[in-house]
Parts: sequence; structure tokens; C-alpha cells
Amino acid sequence: MKIYPVILSGGAGTRLWPLSRAVLPKQLLPLVTDRTMLQETALRVKDWPELMAPLVVCGNDHRFMVAEQMREAGITPLGILLEPAGRNTAPAVAAAANYLKAIDPQAVMLVLPADHVIKDAKAFATAVSRAANTVRDGALATFGIVPTAPETGYGYIRRGASVSGADDCYKVERFVEKPDRETAEGFVADGDYYWNSGMFLFRAETYLAELGQFRPEIASAAEAAVRLGYRDLDFCRLDEAAFAGSPSDSIDYAVMERTAHAVVVPADIGWSDVGSWSALWEVQQRDADGNVQRGDVYLDGVSNSLVRAESRIVAVVGVSDLVVVETPDAVLVAHKDQVQRVKQVVDHLKSKERTEHLHHTKVYRPWGYYEGIDAGDRFQVKRICVKPGEKLSLQMHHHRAEHWVVVSGTARVTCGEKVSLLAENESTYIPIGMNHRLENPGKVPLHIIEVQSGSYLGEDDIVRFEDIYKRS
Repeated sequence: MKIYPVILSGGAGTRLWPLSRAVLPKQLLPLVTDRTMLQETALRVKDWPELMAPLVVCGNDHRFMVAEQMREAGITPLGILLEPAGRNTAPAVAAAANYLKAIDPQAVMLVLPADHVIKDAKAFATAVSRAANTVRDGALATFGIVPTAPETGYGYIRRGASVSGADDCYKVERFVEKPDRETAEGFVADGDYYWNSGMFLFRAETYLAELGQFRPEIASAAEAAVRLGYRDLDFCRLDEAAFAGSPSDSIDYAVMERTAHAVVVPADIGWSDVGSWSALWEVQQRDADGNVQRGDVYLDGVSNSLVRAESRIVAVVGVSDLVVVETPDAVLVAHKDQVQRVKQVVDHLKSKERTEHLHHTKVYRPWGYYEGIDAGDRFQVKRICVKPGEKLSLQMHHHRAEHWVVVSGTARVTCGEKVSLLAENESTYIPIGMNHRLENPGKVPLHIIEVQSGSYLGEDDIVRFEDIYKRS
């Protein structure tokens, strides 16, 4: 049996603001280890003999970061499917199922969100093997996490009768929405309830057949999105009109709560969906005072807290049960019991049309990154890093001029018809309306300081004439 991991790398992770943002969500961040959560998920299933290369499903805006993180992790994915719009998990998995079925009609899918923590990978592999025994007979298996506490932030699954011929696998009796505290305590005491992990194992054709029965409009939209899709560099773009026309729904609502073939496989694997700062505190190693700290942090008389510094020293004195997260443009201070309200901060930023929920001061691009250093009336200063061998698009700005100073590395600069090489401490000027391009022809990263001046300095004042990354 060939099993294909399908890694779902969508979502914004707003409850982990200010670290997680729309352009750089939590699955693309190193939250628990020095690797990103996407990398940890892919590496977790890398060396199983029966597992094939993973298929990653992500949003269009994250495509280059996903590809780069896979490369850094030493993983060559089977493919990277690009969702033109977020439509929840049922359409995303249906698109992956159609893609895999065209490659292998007997493909079995191991559906994994990219932003989960699993501490016991060996136990997880054992659970997948148990689930595979049921999938051979047409089951759609989900992994039920053995609860360690009466959590109210998770949905639950109640197990029913044992599955014949499959060890420690059970028919699903019912799915339960997130309960209140008293109900959750009853579930844990009962022993027949598990947390709903959102991870699944089933044949691609089985899932598509059940989806076609219960939500045919989703099934047909996903099939058309794959059939009409096309290759773009190393990516597979799903057809925009077809996929956007799909209703938005989760696997649970669309299929698992309706099918007669749902099976739950208990899994005691050290799992967390890291859905909040308090959840991140729980899954990380803590010091003798119960603190989790990362970055340039000074603690005095602090207990049971999470303190994270990204760009400067953060000193915390004489408090307990706090979350303190610092980034270059935002700071969060919250009680651990109130971190679910972080989403309200993001909603506030959206309502005020601010940008701190969208991106950090450092913004990644396929060629490298740029970082805002200073800004004021009619000027803006950025630090730009271009990776070896990469180049920005040939472009023009209607409203701003740019001054470039090379800090380190070598720059090839196109300005109108002139092409020149600039070394360290050399500079150039790009007038308003002039076609220009910046390239790194060297073997080390190119760092420059860019000073923009003009009446409008927004990132949308870019007219691209030529781009190796095929951006519009």
C-alpha cells in the first residue's frame, strides 16, 4: 500500500499574533524548534518505507516560502498545489485526491495539517499502520487523540464498536462540537471520547466517492479545478474559477459526520494543534520556574510565563502566568487564561485598516527579503537582501525614486539601457519612471540599503515588465 502524505498549509493562525501574520502564518514559523512547523511536519513522515513524497497544498501567496522551506529541509515534494482562494479543508483535500488519483488510482492519503505538534513520532507511525488496516476495507479513518485534560477548545469524537480484524480501531459513534468545561470533564471520565485531531487516512477514490454523495458541488468543483489547472514553475495552479466556485466546508462537516464508513483510531502521541500562546507554552520545555523563553530575555521573579523576544531585549519582573511576545513593530502582553482574545486584536487592526496583522517589517520574496528600517513624510528606508543568483523583476515606479547603496556582495544594476556592476560601498540612483532591475550575480548574499523618496511609497506602485517568478 502506497501512502501519500498530504500536508495542508493554509490558514492564518491569528491567535498567535503578533508572530503569526497573514503573509507569514504560524505553519511557516519556527515556533517550537529551530525548524518551521511545516518543515517538522514534512520531516516527521520523511523516512517511512511505505510513505511517498508529500503533496503540499498552500495558498498562492505562500508558494515561494513553502518551496524554499521544503528545499531547506532536504525534501522534494511530489507537488505543491496552489489554492486560488481559501475554501476550507473539504475542497482542498478533494483537489489533492484528484491530483493523486491521476498518478495512482489506488493512492491512500495521509492528511496532515502543517501546524500540529506530534512529540511521539513512533507512536504516530504505529497509529497510521493500525488505520491502514481499516482503509483497505473502505474505511475513512481519523485519529482521535487520547485526552490528557478536559479541553474546551477541541471537538471530540465518541467511539463505537470495535472494527473487526483491526486492532484498537473503532467505528465513529458521533462527532461532538467544542463542549463546555463540565461536559468536557464528563467526556474525559467516560473514556470513550477523543480529541478530534483533524488528521485522516483514506483512499483518494473512497473520499471522492463519499464527497460526491454528500457534497457533489464540492466534488465537481475540485475535479474541474485539477483538470483545468496548469503548471507554473514548480507549482500546480488549480483553476481559479472552478475552485473559487466551490462551497467552503470542512472534511468533518462535508463527509466524516455523514459517512457510514468513519473509523477512529486512538492515538496517544503528544499532540497539539498549537492554537494559542498558552498551547505553545504547554508543548515547550519549561525551566524550573515554569517559564518558556526565547530570544534576548531577562526574567526576575517570573513564573509560568512565555516570553519571546524577536528584535531587542525584553525584561520581565515579578509577574506570573503571562504571555509576552515582542516583534519589531508590535508587542503583546496577555494573561495566559485570556490569550483566545488575541483574535480580537487582529480584528481591531483590520477594522482600522492597519497592516500589523498582514506582514512583519521583514517581508520575504522569492529572491530574498526586504526589511523596513525607517519611514516618514515622502521617504522610506529599507534593507534588501538578494540571494546568490537571484534577481528582482524588471520594473518601474510612477511615484518614487530610489537610491541604492551596496553594503556587501556584488550588485548588477539595470537602469534604463545601462547595466553596471556595483561593489561594496558603491551606490546608484534610480529616477522616477525609469525601468530598472537589481540582480545578485555573486555567490554570497547581496545586501543593500534602499532609500525611497516620492509622493507615494506603497508596494503596489510597481509595474513589472519581466519577472522570472511569473508574478503579475
